[in-house]
Amino acid sequence: MAQQISNETKDEAMKIAKATQKPGQTKEQTKLIAQGIEKGIAEYKKRQKSKARDRDKQRKQVLKEKQRQSTEPMDDGLQAAPKASKLPWLLLALSWLGFIGLYLLNH
Repeated sequence: MAQQISNETKDEAMKIAKATQKPGQTKEQTKLIAQGIEKGIAEYKKRQKSKARDRDKQRKQVLKEKQRQSTEPMDDGLQAAPKASKLPWLLLALSWLGFIGLYLLNH
């Protein structure tokens, strides 16, 4: 995976290499130093992007967790309601059966 280094990074590396150039240093040596600086800058940018992605993933995970927690109480209430609603209907049916039974016994 060949990494493309931007022209801005190359220019910046060359400026840094020339600023730290020692007397008697050849242009080839300066170019090699600039290439090392380019690689260092590229590696730094790559790590910063990776850290930014990790922070973004963490932030999204926290948001999903908060959303999930805020919707859970509503879901629990909805799930409990059908179970609780069976009891009144059962009691109503039993009472009608009792009324019908009493009516049949008296007549």
